[in-house]
Amino acid sequence: MIVVKVKEGESFESAYRRFKRQCEKERLFSEVKKHERYEKPSEKKRTKRTQIRRK
Repeated sequence: MIVVKVKEGESFESAYRRFKRQCEKERLFSEVKKHERYEKPSEKKRTKRTQIRRK
């Protein structure tokens, strides 16, 4: 669970930026996107192969 405590005198924008950075660090958004819809096993294999080719 991500917790961001707003410091005294800190703007909302800077606290929000820290929150987004922590989410990226923990790869929270990628997990959420992964579970947005069902992906068939054949689609998983296909995406995995294309990712390997990109590297």
